[in-house]
Amino acid sequence: MESAGQDINLHSPTKGLLSDAMTDVPVESAASARSGAAEGLSLAEEEELRSELAKVEEEIGTLRQVLAAKERHCGELKRKLGLTPLDGLKQNLSRSWHDVQVSNAYVKTSEKLGEWNDKVTQSDLYLSASSTLEDWNEKLTQSEAYKKTQETLSQAGQKTSAALSNVGSVISRKLGDMRAHPFSNSFSSSYSIRHSISMPAMRNSATFKSFEDRVGTIKTSIRANGLSDM
Repeated sequence: MESAGQDINLHSPTKGLLSDAMTDVPVESAASARSGAAEGLSLAEEEELRSELAKVEEEIGTLRQVLAAKERHCGELKRKLGLTPLDGLKQNLSRSWHDVQVSNAYVKTSEKLGEWNDKVTQSDLYLSASSTLEDWNEKLTQSEAYKKTQETLSQAGQKTSAALSNVGSVISRKLGDMRAHPFSNSFSSSYSIRHSISMPAMRNSATFKSFEDRVGTIKTSIRANGLSDM
């Protein structure tokens, strides 16, 4: 049975396919396993580049440490000088704006805008529009309505100034009178005037006369009772 199986395998149509497939698979060597960037480089060159890369990365780490130390020292100096973060922000903005102004893009843009401005101001359309606006302005200032409005506003301003001046003079005079006559004297004089004006009118009133009659009646009865007791 084993020989029959071997014969069948030996005479099978698939004889040799597996071995051919195995021989077609490439065997990766040390050179083919390297990265794509290292293609075309020898082992010595690759080792040299890797060594240089390690040195550069080490220098970058050292520079980062130095930068962090410098930033801490800078913060301490600012704190001792009393500088706030807002001052630093203003300084950074000013420096950034200066850098923008001296940049090539800004200079070129300014030159382009200047050229466009010259072209616009020298164009026929701009000159025609400017002359038209000047004509309208001249006609408006020479019109009767404009002159009347200007005269009315001028008169109103003069009247307002005169009124304010009169009010100021009146207030100044009142203040002068108050300083010349103290409050107590003015109060007593005004009270005496009101008293002298109001007393005759009050005496002639019917209420006051009725009150006087009642008081007289009371006085008379008191006297009569006193005499009877005696």
